[in-house]
Amino acid sequence: MLEVKNLMVFFENAIALNDLSLEVEKGKIVAVLGSNSAGKTTLMNTISGLLVDMKKKEDRRGGERITLLGALKFEGEDILTIKPSLRVRKGIVLSRERHPVFRESDVVENLKIAGYLTEKHKVKEEMEDVFQLFPHLTKLRHRKAGLLSGGEQQMLAIGMALVARPRLLLMDEPLLGLSPAIQSDLARAIRDIHKKNITILVTEQFARPLMPIIDRGYVIENGMLVISGTREELADNPEVRASYLGV
Repeated sequence: MLEVKNLMVFFENAIALNDLSLEVEKGKIVAVLGSNSAGKTTLMNTISGLLVDMKKKEDRRGGERITLLGALKFEGEDILTIKPSLRVRKGIVLSRERHPVFRESDVVENLKIAGYLTEKHKVKEEMEDVFQLFPHLTKLRHRKAGLLSGGEQQMLAIGMALVARPRLLLMDEPLLGLSPAIQSDLARAIRDIHKKNITILVTEQFARPLMPIIDRGYVIENGMLVISGTREELADNPEVRASYLGV
């Protein structure tokens, strides 16, 4: 479904992704693991197209030079340079790190805003699915997003991505900074999302809550691929166990 091939991203002369290649098969849950500043968010921003927008803005104002090289293919089509909105229409949707939401709007308004590219009657259907997936949000429908807890904001951010009807859902560190109990709840939610025939690519620093539900994983360091394998292969790798599973 998604093929990243020899991807390189430079910010001025600093390299953020270095000859990175990986694949996401349709119907799978794939994890990209790495420490802080390993290049996970840059990868997600590149796949979603946000980096294309960043590059255009920097080019217009004569700011930081951003260079993208390599190939990024979605169902055989190279999408490396197309706009984020076109990628959303193709079904590539990003749930960004640190649960960015519209803080002055309530939960329902946030979900409606996220569905701006979706037909209205489908937005209502997707919203109800979100409330079924996260029942805790049901009683918070009319609470401003800025008054939600970190875990509640993360649920809302994931819900906003789902309203856009993804075929490939990108999740950038959805468990970051949350309690172990909330992490477990979100891991179960990711498994339930996958059951809706949604392919998932997720990044994380700490893999233990995700390991039982992923099909395959990649470990990156300093923008480079260092380890890849199935769930079982990663779980048996001593370096992965020590660095990303806490055992």
